[in-house]
Amino acid sequence: MNILVTGGCGFIGSNLVPLLESAGHAVRVFDNQSLGRRDHLGDFAGEFIDGDIRDSAALHAALAGIDAVVHLAADTRVIDSIADPAFNFDVNVVGSFRLLEAMRARGVRRIINASTGGAIMGDVVPPVHEAMVPNPIAPYGATKLAVEGMCSAWAGSYGFAALSLRFANVYGPRSFHKGSAVAQFMKQALKRQPLIVYGDGEQTRDFVYVADLCDGIMRSIASGQSGVLQLGSGVPLSVNRLISAIRAVADPVAVNVEHHPARAGEIAHTWCDVALARARIGFAPDTPLHAGLAATWTWFCETQVPA
Repeated sequence: MNILVTGGCGFIGSNLVPLLESAGHAVRVFDNQSLGRRDHLGDFAGEFIDGDIRDSAALHAALAGIDAVVHLAADTRVIDSIADPAFNFDVNVVGSFRLLEAMRARGVRRIINASTGGAIMGDVVPPVHEAMVPNPIAPYGATKLAVEGMCSAWAGSYGFAALSLRFANVYGPRSFHKGSAVAQFMKQALKRQPLIVYGDGEQTRDFVYVADLCDGIMRSIASGQSGVLQLGSGVPLSVNRLISAIRAVADPVAVNVEHHPARAGEIAHTWCDVALARARIGFAPDTPLHAGLAATWTWFCETQVPA
């Protein structure tokens, strides 16, 4: 297939694109390089377009000859969305609307949309699953829910195969610019700085290794399905237990912790049930936590990571 990956220079995109190419797909990457950069794709053989998903003309041109879209481009920062909801809405909702409309004009009818789990569901009793009623408590979650709704509407009204994947907390190599827990903790540890924990560290999350997630995306492309699926490890892990696991792979680097007050808009406990993804696309997140963290730590140690 000819596949367009929006936001393809980012963490997930830079892991996914080589897998798509190795599977025989022709890949075109569309990215404004606000976080990821073209050189993060290494020896990428496909076409790169420097563009913004809010630019309808650029999207229309980028979709020429494309069979399917993997839509990763987004403003994904929960706390920043609280500080500046207008920007988050503009990138996530307006940008996604313009992408869907450009696809409709070009006759491209297959999209895999990167969504989110906990931020959409809000502070509910986990595990979260696809049948739960969404209740986002931060603008970021609200914008991703809106995009899920648009994908559903374009599937119902225009014959799209539109599958939204609700990602858990993704970690792994190439997460240099991420502010998520694993990436941030590893960058702090390498700089011999204390790991900043907001709250008591007993909050729980679902951490999924990037290779497992990318396999789920690949399976989703092949499926041609519509709807919503949760992609995660399906296993709850507290921040304190995560830090203990990082200590084990970072030895002999000292890993110290500094606690700060909990932040507004963050959920106390969330992890996901991946049974539907297992059943519908054969999703199998089987990378052990220690192995995933060890590979991530090795990558950070071997890479010149930006400050």
